[in-house]
Amino acid sequence: MNNTILSTKIAGLSYLGAFVFIMAMVATATYFGDAEIVLPEVAAMAVALLAFREASWMKQPEKIFLFPSLTAIMGFGINMLPIAYLSKIGLVLIGMLLLMLVYRYNLAPALATGFLPIVTNAHNTSFVISILVTTFLLMLLVVLFKLNKGVARSSSVDRRIMLAYAVIMLVWMIISWSLGHPQFAVIPPIAVVVYESLHMKMYTVKMAVKQTAVLSLAAGIGVILFLNLSSWSLVGLLDLWLMFMLLRLFKMHVPAVYAFPFLAFVLPKEVLVDLPWATVVVSFFSFGAVLVFKKYRAIKKG
Repeated sequence: MNNTILSTKIAGLSYLGAFVFIMAMVATATYFGDAEIVLPEVAAMAVALLAFREASWMKQPEKIFLFPSLTAIMGFGINMLPIAYLSKIGLVLIGMLLLMLVYRYNLAPALATGFLPIVTNAHNTSFVISILVTTFLLMLLVVLFKLNKGVARSSSVDRRIMLAYAVIMLVWMIISWSLGHPQFAVIPPIAVVVYESLHMKMYTVKMAVKQTAVLSLAAGIGVILFLNLSSWSLVGLLDLWLMFMLLRLFKMHVPAVYAFPFLAFVLPKEVLVDLPWATVVVSFFSFGAVLVFKKYRAIKKG
């Protein structure tokens, strides 16, 4: 990931700002008693933009608001259709990739916000309002504090990578259905990491293993805390601290790790208890598929 190198003081303030933003979202959800206000991918975006200063996510700041909002509304609308769950996932996948093709712009977290309302079966308009408000505020923070200073606006999409992503996602959908677990046809944070991994110039078995480990641990921690503590605010604070320590332990910058614990807030309980082992399986398949694709491209170029 392409991150700006920050001084210790600025880095500390940046993390504090991101964590305050996330906890404000959790506090709002607590106040209204509405878990759909908690948006896992917005937590990841807050850390990526404010703390990691992820350049590829803020080349065009207006898209920080536009893309996640459009995909979330798309997913929310598709979820209302009287069709099978996997059909909804397939439709939103195609719609989101077409959106990126039309605008010729990549923003991986927008994939998660599109999948999320279907995965969580969101029906309250509070979900859409929360997406609009939080992504607008993140865009505003990037612009006001000039966090994208020096970042080129130019962007392009690689159709072959997008095709590979669609194939990986669709094949896993078929596998999950055949195994009797269609509810894990997509896990939004993993979907984001897979898309980003396909765009990496260098991708190794070691990276795939580390990604699988850190995401699986994040899922396990998030589930354990949410099921054993009643205070959403306490769970949120512990989640943030533990994810921070987890990434330091693995020496990685993976924003999706911050999304996983907050996924526990919005998943149905019957799905939540199986999330940790499902994360291991989905990650193993998905990142293995990325390695196969990278190997294939290397052979073609060679």
